[in-house]
Amino acid sequence: MSHSPCFVNVPSKKVIVNKLADEAGNSYTQSMLPVFMLFLIPIGGGIPAGVLRGRDLGLGWAVMAGLYFLSDVILALVFEPVLRLLVAAGRKIPALARASQAVGRAMAKTAAQYGGGGAGPLTLIMIGFGVDPMTGRAAALAAGHGFVSGWAIAIAGDMLYFFVIMVATLKLNRLLGGDPSLTVGAVLLAMMLLPLLARRVKAAWSRPTKASPVIS
Repeated sequence: MSHSPCFVNVPSKKVIVNKLADEAGNSYTQSMLPVFMLFLIPIGGGIPAGVLRGRDLGLGWAVMAGLYFLSDVILALVFEPVLRLLVAAGRKIPALARASQAVGRAMAKTAAQYGGGGAGPLTLIMIGFGVDPMTGRAAALAAGHGFVSGWAIAIAGDMLYFFVIMVATLKLNRLLGGDPSLTVGAVLLAMMLLPLLARRVKAAWSRPTKASPVIS
């Protein structure tokens, strides 16, 4: 009985390495999606939840910052046409014109809270930081900034906000023993209460004091 030689197709080391790299790359890319969705649609924890999820999935701070920046770019592409449509409609519809004027007054009041009514770039960045990028863009539009410069200002403020919340989330998570639910709840509560407290403190600080009577 003759035996024919048996050839086993053994993959080369290069093929194995490439396959493992592809699988690792696909896994890394797939791990970005849930983090990106938490940043894009801030339901279920928003930035704090996204940061903790990204850390647990092995994403570095630069990757998470890039994902958050991408979510801001998508927000700009979606929100800008709506903003322009409202501005155009406000010129023709009286009710919308009155609403636009009310928004303008609100923007001026917000700008005053962040450094005065001049609404320079630094003030607009602080509006994006202290409120949200959409309000920052609306304020930038009212100050005469176009699409690119207006969103650059708004996103700069929002990215600064992201870095502050990211660092606070990671630090607080370590202090709380790694409990994600407690960390997210504490950060979200602070995100709601601290701006209110800051406005109260600033209002109390800027309130004129009554002059004490002079006794002759």
